[in-house]
Amino acid sequence: MVPAVADAAEPGFDAILVRLREVVQKLESGELSLEQSLAVYEEGVQLARKGQQLLASAEKRVEILVSAASGVETVPFDEPNGT
Repeated sequence: MVPAVADAAEPGFDAILVRLREVVQKLESGELSLEQSLAVYEEGVQLARKGQQLLASAEKRVEILVSAASGVETVPFDEPNGT
C-alpha cells in the first residue's frame, strides 16, 4: 500500500529518531533557558508519541500480513516466547 500524499509531509520513524537525538543533545547541553528547555522537551514528547504510534501501526501491519499470508496465529512482539 502506498502512503497517501497527505502522509508524505509527516516525518518517518527514522526522521523522528534523528530529531529526538537532537532534542536530547540540546537538553543535555545545558545552554537553553528554562522556557527554551520546556519548548524543546515538549517537542521531544510529541515526537516520542508519534514514534510510538508509527511503531504500533507497523506492528499491526506485520501481524496482518503474517496472518493473511500463512494463516499463522500472531503473538504480540513484547510477549516472552520461552527463550
